[in-house]
Amino acid sequence: MALSHEEVLAEFRAAGALLEGHFVLSSGLHSPRYLQCARVLMDPKRAERLCRSLAEKAKASGPYDLVASPAMGGVVVGYEMARQLGVPGIFFERVDGKLTLRRGFNITKGARVLMVEDIVTTGLSSRECIDGIREEGGVPVAAACLIDRSGGKADVGVPLYALAQLDVPTYAVDKLPAELAAIPAIKPGSRGLK
Repeated sequence: MALSHEEVLAEFRAAGALLEGHFVLSSGLHSPRYLQCARVLMDPKRAERLCRSLAEKAKASGPYDLVASPAMGGVVVGYEMARQLGVPGIFFERVDGKLTLRRGFNITKGARVLMVEDIVTTGLSSRECIDGIREEGGVPVAAACLIDRSGGKADVGVPLYALAQLDVPTYAVDKLPAELAAIPAIKPGSRGLK
């Protein structure tokens, strides 16, 4: 049975993974909310619950031969989604600015692939990963993420399944609302401060 939107957000809150304040995202945009998926996925039982629910949703476009994710954020959720779906899971890594398969990973020509991310904000890294799947000969059938923070606006080029959608505003540094500008910004993501 799929978790409800409220149950998903409760899991994030319980893990200390839904933060409020002033955050700089990896895109350089600023936001009043931040989702730290690494915190929600650090508990294997919670990761299993969330990914089981997401796998149930994503089965609508299946079956799949493979799950592929962009590193770093998609590695854990991609692995658990592959486990839930009973297929292998691989990940793309950024090399010289491009998502690339390494570590002996490959995609069999014509393989039906589910692309999995932790969070989708603009859909850019999802589209890059989907492009990489095509370049490797796979057929990207659908995408899945724990949270779609675009509120359903991100277009990744294939059906996107999300456990929850949030419409979280983002701002360029020169367009910050006064209440956000009054709070010091922190960059909590994998490319920011520790």
